[in-house]
Amino acid sequence: MADGVYPPSKTTPRPGGHSFPPTKSQATGATRLAYRPHPAKARPSRRSSSRGFCCSCCLCFFVLLAVLFVLATVSGGIFYALYRPRRPAFSVTSFRVVAFSISSSGHVTSRFEVNVTSRNPNKKLAYLYDPISISVVSGGADIGDGSFPAFAQDSGSVTRLSAAASSAGQALDSATASELRRSSGGGVPVVVEMETKAGVKIGGLKTKRVGMKVRCEGLSVALPKGKKPAAVSSGGDCAVEVRVKIWKWSI
Repeated sequence: MADGVYPPSKTTPRPGGHSFPPTKSQATGATRLAYRPHPAKARPSRRSSSRGFCCSCCLCFFVLLAVLFVLATVSGGIFYALYRPRRPAFSVTSFRVVAFSISSSGHVTSRFEVNVTSRNPNKKLAYLYDPISISVVSGGADIGDGSFPAFAQDSGSVTRLSAAASSAGQALDSATASELRRSSGGGVPVVVEMETKAGVKIGGLKTKRVGMKVRCEGLSVALPKGKKPAAVSSGGDCAVEVRVKIWKWSI
């Protein structure tokens, strides 16, 4: 096979008839690609970085909440299985009207003797009570106030409480005052409300005290008429409500 014949490369003549061979760059210039700089990589903006950091923080926060919820649930289940906690029980053992009168202007003067029994049905838990406030309510009106002293109640024990609730010049609305005057000598429905804070003692451990409200309904008392003493009443169904406060809310 015959060798190919290539025309000699052109050279630029120099004055005087002399010429130099082409340089290496001239010889390869026809096939060399032009240089194109690579585009610079875009750097992430500060806004996207901050957004990613916030998402990571939120995810960690919710994971932590989930872990704490699981731990609290497990701990509560173990505590309930070991101690079987039950709410205390209250009942009004006796309620007597010592004095009761309503002035012409609708102001009530009263004195009541209230005896309450508190029972702790738990076998391993003791209750620690702050002073218990008492309110005697009839027809939605407060007609007497008093209090029981603070006390500690051992597991499985029964505690009897006695106190006087009174009112000196408490103003009543005209409708309530008229109703109570008409009921003098007969049966008047009365509600005994008690409010306190109580904690639990387990061995040497004491919990934080939480709010507790007791409402005893179904009492019917006889108001005294003249100098005749009123009969002693007893009974009434007492409902116990425990109030746990979380931040600004009460549960």
